Amino acid sequence: MEFLIGIQGEDFVLTAADRCANHSIVRMKEDVNKHHPLAKNLLMSVTGEPGDTTNFTEYIAKNIQLYKMRNGYDLGPISGASFVRKNLADFLRSRTPFFVNALLSGCDERDGPVLYHLDYLGAMARAPFASHGYGSFFSLGVLDRHWKPGMNREEVMELMKKCFAQVKKRFIINLPNFQLQIVDKDGIHDAGVWPPPADQDVVVAME
Repeated sequence: MEFLIGIQGEDFVLTAADRCANHSIVRMKEDVNKHHPLAKNLLMSVTGEPGDTTNFTEYIAKNIQLYKMRNGYDLGPISGASFVRKNLADFLRSRTPFFVNALLSGCDERDGPVLYHLDYLGAMARAPFASHGYGSFFSLGVLDRHWKPGMNREEVMELMKKCFAQVKKRFIINLPNFQLQIVDKDGIHDAGVWPPPADQDVVVAME
């Protein structure tokens, strides 16, 4: 019952993830961060089995850090996505597969903004917008109708809110709030929580 969504803008990628940790029919927590920085300009948002998501993201993050220590520079967003996909596929063919679905968002001066959709079977596709979980049944139609190339941050944020509204209105399960992150050429930035907490008037869509 998890939900990830990512939208590529003019020079950035905005991603959002629900903050729920569920067990069976019980919601255990509502403050889980499902976004995991892998490098300065590379962010992985994950859903799946709780132990698998933790172990896999830690394994990938540490190996990307090791790559930087050995070579003196970070993997680019496209190279980083290929590295994550290869590891998912390799583990799938081992005795310890990871049940992890992910969105990889990145941006740098060479590659520009990129968004990749990966599933637990090791399939990867680059897309201008992507989603995982039951919320994708309600959000992909909105994205297909309203997304257009070159959208600025305000336009992408409004489109993201439209997707949230459809999920809240039509999905039988309540997803109370979503954590947003922005990736641009300057790095990864926290864009707040939607809907805003009582002590926060607006979502910070720009850094």
